[in-house]
Amino acid sequence: TPGPVVVLAMDRDRMGDYQKLVHSLRAANIPAEIYLGEGKMNAQLKYADKRGSLCAIIQGSNEREAAGGPQVVVRDLALGAELAKANKDRADYLEMRAKAQAAVPEAEMVERVRAILARKGAPLLG
Repeated sequence: TPGPVVVLAMDRDRMGDYQKLVHSLRAANIPAEIYLGEGKMNAQLKYADKRGSLCAIIQGSNEREAAGGPQVVVRDLALGAELAKANKDRADYLEMRAKAQAAVPEAEMVERVRAILARKGAPLLG
């Protein structure tokens, strides 16, 4: 069984915002949790990988203060891992990264996560 969607804690003083993101996912029957350990983004993504998560949610100040309203980055961890094995060239890496993650409005987060989980055949809760 895949692990939960992990919401990265980019700004410790914004934990309430991250709790709202987790609540939105759980309300849609998607298993989710906030990263509560120490460490920067790479450590948090490694944690998500260890948990078997198929995707992670990232929201720093740039996403929160985006011109069109708050956004999140939805990172497809499974696709990113597959693509990373394919080639190590810098240009290819940037192209692969664009395919494996996308910034979307907060209101579209659940829909984007559902699409990733459906592609991988991951079950939802309840």
